[in-house]
Amino acid sequence: MQKLQAIRGMPDFLPKAVLDWQIFEKKWQALIASYGYEEIRLPILESTALFKRSIGEVTDIVEKEMFTFNDRDNASLSMRPEGTAGCVRAGLENNLIYNQIQRLWYMGPMFRYEKPQKGRYRQFHQVGVEAFGLEGPDVEVEHILMMTRFWRILGISAAVSLEVNSLGTLETRRHYREKLVQYLTQYQNDLDADSQRRLHTNPLRILDSKNPAMAAIIKGAPKCYDYLDAASKQHFEDFSQYLDKAGVHYKINPNLVRGLDYYNGTVYEWSTDQLGSQGTICAGGRYDGLVEQLGGKPTFAVGFAVGIERVLLLQRELGVNHSFEIDAYLVHVGEEPSKRALLFAEALRDNYPELRMIVHCGGGNFKHQFKFADKSEAKIAFILGEEELATDTISVKFLREARDQLRISKTDISQFLTEYLGRKQ
Repeated sequence: MQKLQAIRGMPDFLPKAVLDWQIFEKKWQALIASYGYEEIRLPILESTALFKRSIGEVTDIVEKEMFTFNDRDNASLSMRPEGTAGCVRAGLENNLIYNQIQRLWYMGPMFRYEKPQKGRYRQFHQVGVEAFGLEGPDVEVEHILMMTRFWRILGISAAVSLEVNSLGTLETRRHYREKLVQYLTQYQNDLDADSQRRLHTNPLRILDSKNPAMAAIIKGAPKCYDYLDAASKQHFEDFSQYLDKAGVHYKINPNLVRGLDYYNGTVYEWSTDQLGSQGTICAGGRYDGLVEQLGGKPTFAVGFAVGIERVLLLQRELGVNHSFEIDAYLVHVGEEPSKRALLFAEALRDNYPELRMIVHCGGGNFKHQFKFADKSEAKIAFILGEEELATDTISVKFLREARDQLRISKTDISQFLTEYLGRKQ
């Protein structure tokens, strides 16, 4: 019989790893709520046409990386490779965008058919933030300040850096694209295979190439900033001044582009040098033309996405570790104590909801049960036996420190836990 295994690039996350995810999610939800953003939950499957119209038919994502199939009605569906297109679709379909300001966020799995490697998976997870109806650079800066705060909360600020650029208006981008193609065509034979393929389909992505053999060509390429119109230049200068006043450290990278066709104006990336080639952990920017491109009215829009797996990898590289700690393990021996153990535990949880406690199940004598108690790494063991039941008490054995065993009244348990575990009732 064939051994069943997870699909390549779609890993399981076991309990110890899931704890890191839970802590990330709780911290994220607290942060994003403090900025007044509301959660939207989006489907994993969308019409393939959505991504072709938004991301661009000649992008690597659409051409090579999407999981696409026909359903039973012969409709082409794709598993979402990113979240912005679906968020815009949902906003248009549910009349959330036109002539309104919306601050939205989402979290969930995305799918791209890529070669799996450290920090790059075929099923990966993102947090996405989108703001609609806001024209100025202030909302872009708010997003960057939000993430500056989040990196600090996660303990990774020292390992991340910010790069910014402006692509100007869609018209500016088209004009710059023409000049870039003219320049790169002179060196067509010196371009690598990927860049030759992109030359007439998505030439801005060539500027993002990490191939050292092309570094000199890229360095000599025309800069997008030189082709910006006056309004775009002013917008980017205002954006930069906001960051300066806020004390945000950043670098202007004239070769920074985004791999999706819908971006215009301000773009940015947060990256780290701790994860090798997969160093981008957060990226985004402005995409004012996308809503109209998908059938809506012209709408200002800006957003970003965070790669959760890469952030968690970075935390581990930096030694930011979490562990799931069990406070107490309840052992019980005797027919009547064993009947009462679960009820006693439920009453204790009613009065002390933050308590993390395991009740022994499966029977066995004290020695057998204490082996499981020790393996759980609980700080203490509650002992419920015939004598404790008769005296309406509970015994406490300290498993991680040399202290005498206690017997306390059941009415004093909450006070004991507050003092010992340092938690508020």
